[in-house]
Amino acid sequence: MKILGLSAYYHDSAAALVIDGQIIAAAQEERFSRKKHDARFPSNAIRYCLFERNLTLRDLDYIVFYDKPLLKFERLLETYIALAPRGYRSFTAAMPVWIKEKLFLKTTLKRELASLGEVKPQQVPKLLFTEHHQAHAAGAFFPSPFQKAAVLCLDGVGEWATTSVWKGLDHQLIPQWQIDFPHSLGLLYSAFTYFTGFKVNSGEYKLMGLAPYGEPKYTQLIYDHLLDLKDDGTYRLNLDYFNFATGLTMTNERFSRLFGRPPRSPESDLTQQDMDIAASIQQVTEEVVLRLARTVKQEVDSEYLCLSGGVALNCVANGRILRECGFKDLWIQPAAGDAGSALGAALSVWHEYLGNQRVAEGDRMAGAYLGPRFSHQDVKAYLEAVGAVYDTLPDEQLFLKLAEILEDGQVVGWFQGRMEFGPRALGNRSIIGDPRNRNMQSTMNLKIKYRESFRPFAPSVLAERVSDYFEMEGRSPYMLLVAPVRAEQRHPMTPEQQALFGIEKLRVPRSEIPSVTHVDYSARIQTVHADTNPRYHALIRAFEQRTGCGLVVNTSFNVRGEPIVCTPGEAYHCFMNTEMDYLVLENCLLSKREQPEWQGAESPESRQQQRARYLQTFELD
Repeated sequence: MKILGLSAYYHDSAAALVIDGQIIAAAQEERFSRKKHDARFPSNAIRYCLFERNLTLRDLDYIVFYDKPLLKFERLLETYIALAPRGYRSFTAAMPVWIKEKLFLKTTLKRELASLGEVKPQQVPKLLFTEHHQAHAAGAFFPSPFQKAAVLCLDGVGEWATTSVWKGLDHQLIPQWQIDFPHSLGLLYSAFTYFTGFKVNSGEYKLMGLAPYGEPKYTQLIYDHLLDLKDDGTYRLNLDYFNFATGLTMTNERFSRLFGRPPRSPESDLTQQDMDIAASIQQVTEEVVLRLARTVKQEVDSEYLCLSGGVALNCVANGRILRECGFKDLWIQPAAGDAGSALGAALSVWHEYLGNQRVAEGDRMAGAYLGPRFSHQDVKAYLEAVGAVYDTLPDEQLFLKLAEILEDGQVVGWFQGRMEFGPRALGNRSIIGDPRNRNMQSTMNLKIKYRESFRPFAPSVLAERVSDYFEMEGRSPYMLLVAPVRAEQRHPMTPEQQALFGIEKLRVPRSEIPSVTHVDYSARIQTVHADTNPRYHALIRAFEQRTGCGLVVNTSFNVRGEPIVCTPGEAYHCFMNTEMDYLVLENCLLSKREQPEWQGAESPESRQQQRARYLQTFELD
């Protein structure tokens, strides 16, 4: 039984292929189109999924979409009617698109699929629709290692639900209760994302990364005016301060008066107030999530919790759930946003619609390595075509060489195996460095990623050594848990250092691994396992044997605004247009200094111009 799941037309379009209950392939459209958070019909992602098993569209038994458009249209109409005459501008902007395209989504999907598969619309396999939060819940529970678990989904909004609770049992998902639009924790966090000058549905992780630089001075203000939070975690927003239900912005003038200023202009300088606002909404979000998790544990009576939805990417809150809410273990869908719902929808058809049994046999996501792969021959053919200079080394020799390169403070682009599914690079499309180097964070941010200096980097740590560095036991393969750095790894701060504010905090090395230690002594952890990524594990092991350090800095292989690289060509272009020192493409090792383009074929000025053109091809995130 072959099932293709789709998400599209909002953000992070994706496709996923499930065959007889096994997850075969999954990828976001952005990785192929090179448009970050691409919301268009995922034609390239579908082609990849079919290619992975040499299938055509006619070979599929079911195609399933992650949303029910008529329910969403009902919500839009009811909202506009309830809040009329406010929202007229938003109504007139939204309705033509809905009436022309989205209201008849089934016809649109069949037309797009028919064009893709070179068949007639009536020949497209049976098309099904799940509810949005049902797809989130299925993507969280069915791939998890738990036979029974509570499931909590938190996002902006689906059709109506913004928060939903489910009981996962064997092959069933039993809905418990939900909170409906317009009361949404995800939209509350996005409102503050907008107000602090970051892009909604893209910059929320920046807000989370900015929070430790500030003080939560506005927490009580948020509780007093914006959010009515109950002891059980349920909540209501005060819509007098928000514009997302009726307008074209997230917040309104009343919100601005509450904080004594207008929204920050994108790309303008960050102020201490921005950092304090970020700290405040992060603290509020964590409190809501913790209360909800405790309530869910009591009501569903499970030792295990699964999470999905965009809010589940808030790894600081996730880490606190694991430490403070009494669950034995936690499992989070690595593509927790809408992309992962393509996979959840396909799994829902297999288990819920078709009634197939499920036996929990470990993590079924295969480390999230579900995207395209390129052979050594593919890599060599590309490098030869562009005239690149490279050495081919067997694994053992390559890893020893890379350990030496990393110890020398060099930055390496690391490309191997299948591309990751979800927003995190997990050791197959990564940029890596030495975590002991106190300059590595600023070097990577400013000279390679070309992004804001405050943004933290994650450690990729050998799974067997995670507790040597961090206050954490167990697995965190998807970089979705934050934990404190162990006390013995920390450097004590002087009174003068403790008195620093804002970005000044960034300049103080806080531990033996300063490049992955955030200003609050925390780290967003990826545990690397020999069974799911043996080459990456072996590389870090070689670095440990040389230096005694069992982790590396890991950030995604891209520049700011660029989707994570997919192909060897994209990796090479990124390498040549940044200040990365070395590139690894499978078993091919390239030094920047040895490339013809870098040896005088062009002047430094022209290289700078080429780099500027490269960066301008991507819209800032």
